[in-house]
Amino acid sequence: MTTTTSTAAPGVSGLSRTFTRPPHVREHGSLLAGVEKRALVWMAERLPRWIHSDHLTALGLMAMAAAGAAYWASAWSRWTLLLVVAALAVNWFGDSLDGTLARVRDRQRPRYGFYVDHVSDIMGALLLLGGLGLSPYMSAEVALILLVAYLMVSAEVYLATHARGVFRVSFLKVGPTELRILLAFGTLYLLRQPWIELGGASYRLFDVGGTVASAGMFGALLISAARNTVALHRAERHPAHPPSVQR
Repeated sequence: MTTTTSTAAPGVSGLSRTFTRPPHVREHGSLLAGVEKRALVWMAERLPRWIHSDHLTALGLMAMAAAGAAYWASAWSRWTLLLVVAALAVNWFGDSLDGTLARVRDRQRPRYGFYVDHVSDIMGALLLLGGLGLSPYMSAEVALILLVAYLMVSAEVYLATHARGVFRVSFLKVGPTELRILLAFGTLYLLRQPWIELGGASYRLFDVGGTVASAGMFGALLISAARNTVALHRAERHPAHPPSVQR
């Protein structure tokens, strides 16, 4: 895996020297990571040569837009929720396979791929939660809080990747694939029962789920931020007695 850097002035002309060092290490320890990796490699090896990683990234983003639109359309027909599940499956295919395809074909562009992939993730989250907030199954306030939680966690992960050189894909054995599966099952359950009874009151199922998910993400944010702060403090600890300054 190669990337490009230079000590020259910023600009296109500064991208001249190459060195063989990946910009970060990818750490993925979710429950399904092993099975998922083997499945993705199997599919990448059999994809037609005309399909490139950029095609898959675009497919994943369009699928997330379709999922958001299907949530929004459920205000008129609840059966569009089935389209949400199908769109989540297509999103998994595109979003998970793009990087694997580049690695299998030895066509990695680490900085470009990292940037485009995660900008697409952020845009996809906005489209998905925007559609969900416009649906009858989640209030706009809960959708907004969930989006803020997601964006804050994403920001912390990207900052930690830059500062520590480790990109953590999962937290407590839960990664993007597991979240898609939970969302898909929850969406199917909406067809049966979109409300839940708690303490003698009725609440939207997805309002409760979104609140729990937001709390979990804010908790993960605090834990990860504390862990990374401690690690960076130890790595860059000042000496007990700084060198004297000559006058």
